[in-house]
Amino acid sequence: MTTVSPKKPKGATAKQGKKAISGWRGWRGWRTLLGGPSFFGNFVTTVLIFLILMSAYSLIANSLQPSSDVPLSVVAADVAAGKVSSIIVDGDLLNLTYTDSSTKTSRKDPAAALPETLATYGITPEELRKVAITVQGQSGFQFWFLTLAPIILPLLFIAFLFWFLSRQVRGAGMQAFSFGQSKARVTDPGDSSQRVTFADVAGAKEAKEELLEIVDFLKNPKKFLDIGARIPKGIILMGAPGTGKTLLARAVAGEAGVPFFSISGSEFVEMFVGVGASRVRDLFQLAKKAAPSIIFVDEIDAVGRVRGGGVGGGNDEREQTLNQILVEMDGFEPHEKVVVMAATNRPDVLDPALLRPGRFDRRVTIDLPDRKDREEILAIHARQKPFGPDVDLSIIAERTPGFSGAELYSLMNEGAILAARENRKEVTQYDLIRSIEKVMLGPERKSHLLSKKEKELTAYHEAGHALVSSVLPNADPVHKISIISRGRAAGYTLKLPFEDRRMQSKKQFLDDIAATLGGYVAEEMLFDDVTTGPSNDLMVITSLARDMVVRYGMSDKLGPIAFGERQLGNEPYSEEVAAQIDAEVTRIIDEAKLRAKNVISEHRAALDAIAKVLIEKETIERTEFEKILVVNGITPKSREEEQPVIIAPGTAGGRAVGLE
Repeated sequence: MTTVSPKKPKGATAKQGKKAISGWRGWRGWRTLLGGPSFFGNFVTTVLIFLILMSAYSLIANSLQPSSDVPLSVVAADVAAGKVSSIIVDGDLLNLTYTDSSTKTSRKDPAAALPETLATYGITPEELRKVAITVQGQSGFQFWFLTLAPIILPLLFIAFLFWFLSRQVRGAGMQAFSFGQSKARVTDPGDSSQRVTFADVAGAKEAKEELLEIVDFLKNPKKFLDIGARIPKGIILMGAPGTGKTLLARAVAGEAGVPFFSISGSEFVEMFVGVGASRVRDLFQLAKKAAPSIIFVDEIDAVGRVRGGGVGGGNDEREQTLNQILVEMDGFEPHEKVVVMAATNRPDVLDPALLRPGRFDRRVTIDLPDRKDREEILAIHARQKPFGPDVDLSIIAERTPGFSGAELYSLMNEGAILAARENRKEVTQYDLIRSIEKVMLGPERKSHLLSKKEKELTAYHEAGHALVSSVLPNADPVHKISIISRGRAAGYTLKLPFEDRRMQSKKQFLDDIAATLGGYVAEEMLFDDVTTGPSNDLMVITSLARDMVVRYGMSDKLGPIAFGERQLGNEPYSEEVAAQIDAEVTRIIDEAKLRAKNVISEHRAALDAIAKVLIEKETIERTEFEKILVVNGITPKSREEEQPVIIAPGTAGGRAVGLE
């Protein structure tokens, strides 16, 4: 049985950094600076290409000088016999055209004119006048090009060779010294294709109100400075993954129309000592030159964790990077108009110096969207998708409590993919409803066929979940049961609260643990055996029971005490207390198991009826499931005007449990 849940880099020490830098001083460093291990190969290849080109040029040059077809004596005899109609003189080349339209070539003495040359063979001026003689002189460019090409072209090729090799050396050398430059990506405010505004961000109303002050400051800083007010230098966005922290930061820059420098916290840290601090300095220098501007550091907990726990102590590269960030933020002046924004989903691990006033002194928490926010987010992601007339986004919003903005985007995208896969031009409501389960649990595994015995076991397992959840007063109502494999689950039961839930009570936790154990108990009671299917369920309830004891103070024996986590070198409580915690966790689970066993024993007929329908149809929707409960004397949970909803698995609002 599984509980399906929707879904640092560290710098080198100083010793490692020195060792890496010293490598540049050895042979490998020089080889890299000279263009890497392929430098000599490139050199030999270039020389060979040079020799090949020179040989080709020689062959072409020789081919451009055709040998004489006939000697001058023959030409003179033909002229005397009246066989030649015209002669074209091109330098020392003679192009002969005969009376029968045939052509031949010959060569004369370059130092003598054609009449003088033919006169030596006894050709009289009268005989020569019968022949049309045309003289074609070479142009100055052609003459000089043909004269100088054999000298200039090899020189140009050698110059290109040296330029290419020096460029390779310079590129390798500059790369060795470019580690300290910032790798931040810059979003130009004039680029409409990348611009994001608050109109593109749905929900998070309180967060947007907090950030509107930053937008106003970047647009009209004088209004704040004249009254002596100083806008916060740093704003840290906190929230669960996928809630839109990065999107909100980009929207602030888009609304204010200022450059947006974005970088991940892990991009500061490199193998070489001091690189992270150098990149921080370079990033802040670029932002100050482009002021007013915004610097956004995503996942700042990669470099902003509490100092003092690193192996390298004060020389740890991550700590040096954090120290430089602290110094740069302290160095800001009001007129610089640079705002630093950061995002993290682990604010509890950040260094206190990072959160003190004057640095990241404004904290903006971004929660999961409520029902209305989800509908607005779905509408934004539906802008460029053709929908059928039956699509109702309000129903989809009702069925997705606990979904983050990223999951809602994935839902809409999966719906469009399902429609395209079936060669339809519009997305229907059925596509969106199917995509909910696909995002939560994964695609259907139609090829994963169960044997008759496995199918029966899975049906009773899921029926146990559904029955216990429906009978216990504080458990969430069931909306769908299926024994069709999805993702890692061979079957699953979807249950959720009637409304979005921000807090859970002790009674709700206890009933939830009992409902999660319903499948395990059903297997044990009906088949007198247990399988590996409930393994994930057992992990979930064990973790939940331990949290009740050590985090929420819900243990009657230990009382309202929050115990820290036991780690190597951090022992917040003794072995005796640890034994008491283990005993309390065991007691909570044993009592929940007994309650589930009592429910299944009392309503055995309902369990058999649910399992029988599951074996026949493989899927039971809420309406049909409630009819089975009524027939067997169980009153379904309901509320006035309540609509069917499906909760994202693994969230505080609800849970999807399935046989693994």
